[in-house]
Amino acid sequence: MIVTAINSQRIYLLGEVTRAGAYPLLPGMTVLQALSSAGGFTPYARTQKIYVLRDGNGGQKKLSFNYKDFLNGRNPEQNVVLKVGDTIAVP
Repeated sequence: MIVTAINSQRIYLLGEVTRAGAYPLLPGMTVLQALSSAGGFTPYARTQKIYVLRDGNGGQKKLSFNYKDFLNGRNPEQNVVLKVGDTIAVP
């Protein structure tokens, strides 16, 4: 048997994105790619205050993502590869 899709591997986008909800986690998917999957931002999005909530063995971690800085070439390391269950919040 060959598994062609693993639908249980999901990430979540919430807040000021066009289409909030659960999305399949694709291999190597980054924060920026996930945000584009959600159709971009609403006019009220605070794109400098985006964060990723990630559950780990030490509890929940909050990873910041400043969209404006990233587009201007600053802090490229903030565009992390997502993991199963990550939640991206756009205030």
